Amino acid sequence: MKTKRFVIRKNLIGKGIVVEFQKKDGSVVKYDHDAVYKANKAKFEGMNCFKKYKSYTATNNVPTFAREFVVE
Repeated sequence: MKTKRFVIRKNLIGKGIVVEFQKKDGSVVKYDHDAVYKANKAKFEGMNCFKKYKSYTATNNVPTFAREFVVE
């Protein structure tokens, strides 16, 4: 799935999706959506944005807690 930013969405959980987005510097980042969610489930479930909008986004970069899940 291609997107314009880092995103974790409830409706994508369990679908085995690899998300790809282009950072502002032009580099492309890919990550395993489910792996990021599973490793940080408690963090996401505690966020107000995740409760209200059922998603978490980061516009400019991969959050530090998700960088280990970036795939080449």
